[in-house]
Amino acid sequence: NPASLKQPGHALKPVNTEHQSYPGHCCDPTWNLRPSCPFRLALIQLQVSSIKSDNITRACSLVREAAKQGANIVSLPECFNSPYGTNYFPEYAEKIPGESTKKLSEVAKENSIYLIGGSIPEEDDGKLYNTCAVFGPDGNLLVKHRKIHLFDIDVPGKITFQESKTLSPGDSFSTFDTPYCRVGLGICYDMRFAELAQIYARRGCQLLVYPGAFNMTTGPAHWELLQRARAVDNQVYVATASPARDEKASYVAWGHSTVVDPWGQVLTKAGTEETILYSDIDLKKLSEIRQQIPILKQKRADLYSVESKKP
Repeated sequence: NPASLKQPGHALKPVNTEHQSYPGHCCDPTWNLRPSCPFRLALIQLQVSSIKSDNITRACSLVREAAKQGANIVSLPECFNSPYGTNYFPEYAEKIPGESTKKLSEVAKENSIYLIGGSIPEEDDGKLYNTCAVFGPDGNLLVKHRKIHLFDIDVPGKITFQESKTLSPGDSFSTFDTPYCRVGLGICYDMRFAELAQIYARRGCQLLVYPGAFNMTTGPAHWELLQRARAVDNQVYVATASPARDEKASYVAWGHSTVVDPWGQVLTKAGTEETILYSDIDLKKLSEIRQQIPILKQKRADLYSVESKKP
């Protein structure tokens, strides 16, 4: 039972931690999947402080713990090295490679895992981005996802926020291959845009990961709903990694990091505190659901389409 994996003291049986490609691996761009490769996913719900060095050290420590428990793919939350806020982004921003991503590269290599580096404020050529860097088991940078859709909202009497005051949007799709499956990336607000998930599914992704920091207004209303919608619409696994909740912060994150299966079932969900959430994923279920309800084959390309304008 994947939900039981988050319980304290639960004995975790390590799964395959070999990361080299091999015949029959799951990275198939079609919906007729090859034999599935079970793997363990870990989501780190980090308590983020105002001290960058402490955030990095704590994040790496939890990554090591996840790897010890057999995790093959590990994700950190959005803005793991910095408080979330437009006033913080310029102060905490760094180049890639830089202080934070160098440590992520090292810990990925040290533990032979795929590490999704949540996100950090990135500075590049005078612009700031909300960026997720992904590292392979050899420590190499696999892909860099810059948040495509900036979080600009105004809910009267509840929350107003404008990432665009300081951040620039990314302009590319981001996927990477593992021996287990192809993974598509988004950051927080990206999850609201169904077209992005559809394009990722069409490109062969079986797992979508969204490091995200929903708030106390949008969190209870839409956090789980959006994950289940993206999972059911595209018959994929969806995982979200949130920071832990800090009631004293200027921006209070909802927490509740989650893993949802292609049927829309919540496999496991964290509370609000700092924790590591584990889920063992077997793509046999994904393949079965796609065979039972073959929506990709049933789409009406003669009536509608979702178009990607970049590779």
